[in-house]
Amino acid sequence: MYVDGFVIPVPLARMDDYRAMAETAGALWMEHGALSLVESVADDVQGGEKTSFPMSVKLEPGEVVVFSFITYRDRAHRDAVNAAVMADPRLQGPADSPFDSSRMMWGGFAPLLVLGAGA
Repeated sequence: MYVDGFVIPVPLARMDDYRAMAETAGALWMEHGALSLVESVADDVQGGEKTSFPMSVKLEPGEVVVFSFITYRDRAHRDAVNAAVMADPRLQGPADSPFDSSRMMWGGFAPLLVLGAGA
């Protein structure tokens, strides 16, 4: 298994726009072979003294943290899926993005321990 993770600041007023964008992009990732995709909205996320999810994206008033992840068989599978998605002409970001991508965090992660579903 391999995981791409994302932490994104989304204005509450743009959540419907974000969801629509995520549904469209997520369908492409799944079509090109991703194993699963999860988009989740902060529900019990505290601010921190030194670090936190809100601090990581410089959360502003009226925004919420969205935590997302996509799973793949392994890193080679992730690289192939992402290359196919990026080459897909249907991948068009909205002209007016529903979030500030300069404050988004993302990265690929090799699993240390997997329990339960997906193990």
